[in-house]
Amino acid sequence: MSTVPPGTPCWADLATPDLTDARRFYPELFGWTGQVTPEPEAGGYTIFQLDGRPVAGAGPPAIPDQVPIWSTYLATDDAELVAGRVERAGGQVVVPPFEVFDRGRMAVFADPAGATFSVWQPLAMPGAEVFNVPGAMSWTELVTPDPEGAKVFYELVFGWQPDDQPVGGMTYTGWRLGTHIVAGMMPPFADDFPADLPAYWTVYFAVADADAAAARAAELGGTILVPPRDNPAGRFAALRDPQGALFSVIDLGPDGD
Repeated sequence: MSTVPPGTPCWADLATPDLTDARRFYPELFGWTGQVTPEPEAGGYTIFQLDGRPVAGAGPPAIPDQVPIWSTYLATDDAELVAGRVERAGGQVVVPPFEVFDRGRMAVFADPAGATFSVWQPLAMPGAEVFNVPGAMSWTELVTPDPEGAKVFYELVFGWQPDDQPVGGMTYTGWRLGTHIVAGMMPPFADDFPADLPAYWTVYFAVADADAAAARAAELGGTILVPPRDNPAGRFAALRDPQGALFSVIDLGPDGD
């Protein structure tokens, strides 16, 4: 069983051409340890752990020219059912559901604006086992030029309801599933992100100090894409790792989320 309800982010992993460097960079940044999957077919897929509990993963690219990317996984109890909903809602099944050894079933999809995301149907591997503490995933967010289209798509696929709030001159959307906000959505900032960047999901990892984490990432060979700044949820920064994979860090403050 997943540690979170269906339709809720449960895992994130990195596809990178330099898995060795990822095993250096992220443990030094977040205090993770790495456990390499023993099956040779896994290509060295690494489960990153925080105090012995899984928090994220990293593996080789699925295709040779794939750009380094962090992927968001949403929990499901039926990957095939989600695949059907994605197609009917106008999305794309990028990788049909398949078994990952005895760990679970996964699939990769794209929404109509091109943002890719995955689902995880857990078997032996539930997904991440800790959230919202420094070094663990704390938030996932869709950045898209078509928020209205996304509202239709994700409601049809996962039953999410949009919760719009004005934030700093723009509309920020919280994705509500039942009584909980499980993810977010915002339009791209033209001054912060390349104009040709397609819609995408980004992963936030909690840190104790966003400024210190951004500076440390740069020391380790990463790049600060958006310098630390405050938003209603906390102080955050958008970063790239040494291979160019985008991720964010956020200090949720003393009260957490």
